[in-house]
Amino acid sequence: MATTSELSKNSFIRYNNELLKVIEYDHITPGKGNAIYSLKCRNVETGKQSEVRFRSGEKVDIIRVDEYEMQYLYSEGDSLVCMNQETYDQIPVPKTIFGEAVQFLKEGMILRIRFDDNEKPLAGELPKHVELETVYSEVGVKGKLFKLAQVEGNINVQVPLFVEVGDKLKINTETGEYVERVMKS
Repeated sequence: MATTSELSKNSFIRYNNELLKVIEYDHITPGKGNAIYSLKCRNVETGKQSEVRFRSGEKVDIIRVDEYEMQYLYSEGDSLVCMNQETYDQIPVPKTIFGEAVQFLKEGMILRIRFDDNEKPLAGELPKHVELETVYSEVGVKGKLFKLAQVEGNINVQVPLFVEVGDKLKINTETGEYVERVMKS
C-alpha cells in the first residue's frame, strides 16, 4: 500500500474493487484541516469516469504497470491484435482501452500499451499525431476561418479554408483536431 503523496496522473489504483486510471490529479489545501487529493478517474473495464477524493496521508492501493511498444496488426471483433516488438508475441487487446483515439488507428502503427502484473491490458496510447489524407472538403465560405473536411477513415475535422481534397493533414489523436498540412516531398 502507498500513501496519497505517491499518486500522479496516469497511475492506476484499485478502489472499491475497481481498477481505475487517474486522468486528472488535484491537491487541494483548504484554509483549515488536512489537504485533500481529488482524482478524476476512468474505470479500466467499463470506461466510466468518476471522481474520487482522499485525505492527505490516506493509504491507496497503487497498481504496478509495465509498458510495452506493440505493433497493431489487425482488428478482430472488439479486439485489436497487436505484436510485442521484443518477443513477437501476438496479443488481443480490447479496443476500449484506446478511447476515442481508436478511430485514428492504422495497420502497422506502433502503440504504447500498459499491462498489470497479470499481463492484462489496462491502457493504450496511439502516437500523438497521425497523417491522414483528405477525401472530402466543403467549399470555404468567405468570412469564416474553418470548414469541415473528411479524412481517411470517415473522420470529420475542422480545417482552414486552404485545405483541399488530396492534402495530407497532421491530426492530433488525443483531441481529434487539425494540426497542420503536411507538405508533399
